Amino acid sequence: MAESIRHLCTTHSGETVVLQGNIAFAVGCVRAGMHAADGYPGTPSTEVIHRGLSQVQDLITVGWSVNEAVAAAVGHGHSMAGRDCVVTMKIPGLYQAADAFTTGALYSMPRGTLVYYVASDFVPSATQHTIDPRYLFRSCFVPVIEPRDHQELHEAASIAVEVGRAYNTQVVIMPSGVLCHSEGLVRMMPGQTRSPVDVTTCFREFNALPRIARANYDHAVQKRIPALVDMVEESSLNRWTRGSGRMGVITYGVCDMYVREVKAALAPDIDVLSLGFSNPLPLQLISRFCESIDGPVFVIEDGYRFVQEQLLQAGLNVKGKTAEDPLTEWTPALVAERLGFRVAGDGSDPDAVPRPPSICPGCPYRLFGEELAAMRKKGLIDVVFGDIGCYALLYYLNAVDTALCMGAGEAMRQGFVLSRPEEVSRCLAVVGDSTECHTGMDATRNAVFRNIAGVKVILDNSWTAMTGGQPSPTSPYNLAGEKISFDLPASIQAHGARTHVIAAYDRKAVREALNTALASARQGVFSTIIIREGECLRQNEASTQRVKADPDLCRQCGLCLICPGIVKGPDGLPVANQLCSGCGGHTPACVQMCPFAALHPAGIEEPEGSCSPEYPEPQAVPVLPQVAPESLPERLALAVRGVGGQGNLFFGRVLTQLAFLVGYGETNIVKGETHGMAQMGGPVISTFACGHATSPVLMPGSADVLIALEQAEVLRSGFLEMLKPGGTVLLADTRILPQGLPPERYPDHAQIDTVLRDCRVVRYDVLGEALALGDVTGRMANVVMLGLLSTTAPFDRFPVELWWEALRLVNPRRSIWSANYAAFNTGRSMASRAR
Repeated sequence: MAESIRHLCTTHSGETVVLQGNIAFAVGCVRAGMHAADGYPGTPSTEVIHRGLSQVQDLITVGWSVNEAVAAAVGHGHSMAGRDCVVTMKIPGLYQAADAFTTGALYSMPRGTLVYYVASDFVPSATQHTIDPRYLFRSCFVPVIEPRDHQELHEAASIAVEVGRAYNTQVVIMPSGVLCHSEGLVRMMPGQTRSPVDVTTCFREFNALPRIARANYDHAVQKRIPALVDMVEESSLNRWTRGSGRMGVITYGVCDMYVREVKAALAPDIDVLSLGFSNPLPLQLISRFCESIDGPVFVIEDGYRFVQEQLLQAGLNVKGKTAEDPLTEWTPALVAERLGFRVAGDGSDPDAVPRPPSICPGCPYRLFGEELAAMRKKGLIDVVFGDIGCYALLYYLNAVDTALCMGAGEAMRQGFVLSRPEEVSRCLAVVGDSTECHTGMDATRNAVFRNIAGVKVILDNSWTAMTGGQPSPTSPYNLAGEKISFDLPASIQAHGARTHVIAAYDRKAVREALNTALASARQGVFSTIIIREGECLRQNEASTQRVKADPDLCRQCGLCLICPGIVKGPDGLPVANQLCSGCGGHTPACVQMCPFAALHPAGIEEPEGSCSPEYPEPQAVPVLPQVAPESLPERLALAVRGVGGQGNLFFGRVLTQLAFLVGYGETNIVKGETHGMAQMGGPVISTFACGHATSPVLMPGSADVLIALEQAEVLRSGFLEMLKPGGTVLLADTRILPQGLPPERYPDHAQIDTVLRDCRVVRYDVLGEALALGDVTGRMANVVMLGLLSTTAPFDRFPVELWWEALRLVNPRRSIWSANYAAFNTGRSMASRAR
């Protein structure tokens, strides 16, 4: 990863690659000559630093701060030093940093540019609300750039720095989460260097004293905004695509992709005005556009009705969403319908398996969740105040009730018991270690300050786990690789709270700590329980520990079936499946749940006569075959559905490399994917398109192939409607029963076949084939399915050598490449045997 990011940051301009939006932006920051980056992890913005800028710390000063407000202030410090800095966050993080954002927005002195990279999630997929921040941006008189595609996102940092320096303002870049997490074709922009701005003579003006604040406001209203309006009116970022003049669309940001997709497929004669800035607006340009249209003019925008309302206030007759319309995130299909065009599909959807996200198999939080759920079942706990993080998923174990915002759970508990003192020993607050360090410690201090009794549980897994495992103050090292000396228990104790430190995988100790702390609450004591000694399993090497049931002792009661990694086997005995993580080598949670001592830790059972699978040496291809451009389909598209953790995203990576190898780099390549909570065992969709394609969100009736890596996921809403007439459904004969779902509610083959009766379906046991190859985790099932795809029209047009090379490029490490090669060829063999 580090070498590939470094190459992209330093290679010649014009090199073409397919990049995730966040990575395209990160590389663009370095190539634009930006000096610094800071932030706090928040989906969908995290990868800018986590996967991007952290890999090239010698080219840019970069780090994670403990929260967004601190990151914003760090950014202001860089700016005062004359350096250009970007601060990354999601929309709720912006509001956490709102004090710094709003005060700093009115600074009008020459300085380095401070860029706020605020990633939106208007679905929402992985955030807590859909509040549109554009109204805040407008009231702060700051320019807002909303990139429309991956190329613009790559170049956005350079534009933002130039605007910030020219108009002495901080700048917002607000990309859609769809753009952040999808991938598209990007041509490397020219590299730039920037000298720091000399601000040594005006430090005293960086102040919030009323006199200075008043002067800054007047300057922003009277000078900055008029100058910015003149700039956006003439900006080359505005695009007017002329049509017949009978219908017009005004759009901006990622919605431009959807509108262009609809225009190409259904409405080639519509006129489109696509805006480069959402604040301020080029009202004169928009007025001229509206005057040129004889028919209706639609505003297509995500979020609420920010642009539409301004145009209506300006007296322009535009159509969009009503004030009561709940739509916050468009798709090409929804755009087409709003413009009056019919799209494929009858609007009906089969019933899908409910599949809420869940904590990972073997998660150190699980035993705590089970104990808390048991206490609630006994009537001992009335309410649990939760917070933002992985532990929010304890909601689905009936172990957490509420979530408001980062660090708010304990403060909510305090308000609750101040109003209802009788509840002090019948409720508690739960927070994670990184959230405690973010803003949660304020409430810990408040409980001590105000002497409010009760119980706060801090689940410490040493990382900011929900967003991919970024370091926090409780981690062993920071982003620079330096050892961290922060001591969470000592810090909490120093606040004056009674502190208990408990091992996460010790069920008895967890239960006793909860009972003791709740009893102390009745005596007027505030206690914190820190549950640790169990790092996030995704940050450690996989454990080879599994579990085995003793058939003589097992009562088949099901009490151990608390985790997706253990299921009831054919004979009724519990067995560890391919999802089992071995609880990181600790005493397995399921073992501790068994009241009959029938379950015991055991090692992975290797195939007889073998310690580890040996895969054949991949066949060398000295010269890759060429594909004639005229033989390429004008457009290819597919969608892959599965369950978080099955490796859906791998498909797009391989297909991206394949598309380059066969020549689609001359047109377009785009890949979409689900991120966030849906990955935690929830439904996941990935899309891929190349050729004459624009949007990572597919139009109904546009996919050549649909792939379901879990058989019930083929029933997910809107999935089958994507399939072209005559297209193919590749269906894995894999069954992943959601935890807690009665087996009878899971559809059988006959029910699924009934829904698919009008489709061409190819069903294979790809998981069984992966397990037969010695892959005890089953993670190679997606590679087996990829081999099957390579034999399916129209993807069978490409030589197998190009598929092999695409597979190798995704992960060339010898051991991985050999295993993937074997699994891919197994998939191809399955297809040939079926014929």
